[in-house]
Amino acid sequence: MPAEPDPTGTRPPGGRARTRLVAAIVCLVLGAGLIAGSVTGSRLAGDGAADGARDAYATAGELWHSRPVDELFPPTVRGTGAGPGGADRTWTRVAVAPDGGCARAFDPLLAKVLAPVGCRRLLRATYTDATRSHVTTVGLLFTEADAAGMAALAARFEKEGLGRRADLMPLPYAAPDTPAAGFGAAQRAAWTVSVLTDAPVVVYAVTGWADGRETDEPVSAEAATEEGADDPSAPAQAGLGHEARGLADRVERALRRHAGPATEPPS
Repeated sequence: MPAEPDPTGTRPPGGRARTRLVAAIVCLVLGAGLIAGSVTGSRLAGDGAADGARDAYATAGELWHSRPVDELFPPTVRGTGAGPGGADRTWTRVAVAPDGGCARAFDPLLAKVLAPVGCRRLLRATYTDATRSHVTTVGLLFTEADAAGMAALAARFEKEGLGRRADLMPLPYAAPDTPAAGFGAAQRAAWTVSVLTDAPVVVYAVTGWADGRETDEPVSAEAATEEGADDPSAPAQAGLGHEARGLADRVERALRRHAGPATEPPS
C-alpha cells in the first residue's frame, strides 16, 4: 500500500542529505569545468606582452647572423642633434671587423666584468666623423645570458658606476689604410658601455682622434655629456663624449628596430 503524503510538507532527513550531496557534486563539476576552461583559454591566448618581449629578446640574440652588416652598421649614420649643443652629426664607416669571439677583444679587467654573461658573438665597426678628425669604434657583444643575467649585469654597472671607470674602457678596432689605422689602446679618449636588459646584447663605443695622438685623461661619455657638465679635459671639450654616445645610441636604435617593437623604448 503506498505511503500517504506527509501533511507537514517535510521530507525525511535522508532525502535532504541526498539533495545537498547532489547539489554539491553539481557545483564541483561546474567549478572544475570553469577552472579548466580558464586555464585552457590562458594557454591558448597567452600573455601577449610577455610573449612579445620573449620573442623580441630571442630575435635580438640572432641578429648577428640574421641581418646583413649594412643594417647593423650602416655605411652612413646620421645623428640629428647628437653633437654638443644639439649640433647634427654624420658618421661614415671606414672598417668592419671580421665577426668572431671575444678573445683579446677587451682589456682583461673588462673581459672579467663581462664574463658572467658570456660571449656568443662580437661585431665591431669603426667610423669617422664628417671632418675626419675623430674615429669611433662601435661594438655589439651578443651574449649567452638570459634576461635575468643581463639585468644582473646592468644592475652591477649602475650600482658600482662601472661605466665611468677608465680601466673598463673597450678596445678600438683599427684597420690599415683607413683614418683609424693608428687608433690603438693609447688613443682612447671617450667611451660608453650600455648593457641592455631586453636583449642579450652589450652596446659600446670608444672614440679617439684620427691623428693618432695619445690621451692622458680619457673621459666617459656619460660624464662628458651630462647636463651641466663642465669637464676641462681635452676629450670633453672636443665633444668626443658626444661622438661615442651619439654613434652608440644610433646603432642601438637600429638593433631595437630589427628585434621588434617589444625592445623599442617609448618615444
